[in-house]
Amino acid sequence: MRGYEEFDQARWVPELPGNPQRSAFERDRARVLHSAALRRLAAKTQVVGPGDIPDHGRHIPRTRLTHSLECAQIGREMGQALGCDPDLVETACLSHDLGHPPFGHNGETALNELAARCGGFEGNAQSLRLLTRLEAKVLTDDGRSAGLNLTRATLDSALKYPWTSADGAKFGVYPDDMPVFEWIRDGVPAGRVSFEAQVMDWSDDVAYSVHDLEDALHSGHVTLELLRDPEERRDVCERTLKSYAADTCISELEETLTRLIAEPLWPSRFEGTMADLVALKSFTSALIGRFCLSAQAATLEAYGPGFTRHAADLLVPRVSRLECALLKGVTAHYVMSRDDHHANQARQRELIAELASMIMLGAPGTLEPALRAAFTEASDDAARLRVVIDQIASLTDVSAVALHRGLGARTR
Repeated sequence: MRGYEEFDQARWVPELPGNPQRSAFERDRARVLHSAALRRLAAKTQVVGPGDIPDHGRHIPRTRLTHSLECAQIGREMGQALGCDPDLVETACLSHDLGHPPFGHNGETALNELAARCGGFEGNAQSLRLLTRLEAKVLTDDGRSAGLNLTRATLDSALKYPWTSADGAKFGVYPDDMPVFEWIRDGVPAGRVSFEAQVMDWSDDVAYSVHDLEDALHSGHVTLELLRDPEERRDVCERTLKSYAADTCISELEETLTRLIAEPLWPSRFEGTMADLVALKSFTSALIGRFCLSAQAATLEAYGPGFTRHAADLLVPRVSRLECALLKGVTAHYVMSRDDHHANQARQRELIAELASMIMLGAPGTLEPALRAAFTEASDDAARLRVVIDQIASLTDVSAVALHRGLGARTR
């Protein structure tokens, strides 16, 4: 594979050679595609839940799985255009949300509070843990799981935040996963994000900024006509500045949003007619192409094609980053700021806290069989707590509610 050495294709646990007609990165992609963690994303909400959109059979809201598949399609094409191995980039995109717990970022917040005594919780660090420890594929010589045992380059490409919690609120590794992390990062300058991980990260931003807005339009939470009001646009820009674009100012965001919604690609309305559906699809396709091509052009102009791993940076023009941030801001303002949304989030956090208490009280019997040995063999309370956190993080939205109900019935 051009640009990738034997070192990049090495695995944490050496394996016998596979099918010579398949590359190491093709094998990695297949392992993630067949993983239980990827399948579980089908039952994890992205932004808009199934009950938020009228069921006319025309539009089904995205889940974490469909988002990951869309991210992978974007990343594969963009990575290939820039000279990366397309299977490697696609695998990183498929893997990027594996560690998301039930109830998305709200669940992440709840688990981070519960896991304070064992190093906190972060979805990206949990993704690495799944890939290298919790998924079932390969065992070490002493019988411990090596997870999917992906190649060094693929694991590095899945590390959006290659540092510990000591270096930032967003991080990519827990303290007890440092041995495999250090193996992945052998020879890489501290904090350096791989080129393929940067492609994955931008593909993620593009996919969810555009498609979450599409889902929000179908749900009726976003009404395009509202954005014609300067006061509404200012409110959206304030939310964007707070959550997604700290390196700018209100006036630059307002100017960018006003210009964006005045362009021909921006739909004038959305009422669900066939013409509206076609216009919305044209809108999403145009935006995805616009964001990807702008990054490809800027990067190729600076570096030329064929740079991989740590030889280059993905360059995304400022206007593209601002437009992408504003799309996220529109969805956040109209979907995530609703009173019923906040009330539901509070109930979800309470459920997770109660679930952790009930699982710990009955462990190891309340854990799935694959995690019971880790709990029994844990060296201290912090290590036992980490196993309970692993159990909860593996649940879907529906299974978390069901397990809470089931364990609650046992205690009554």
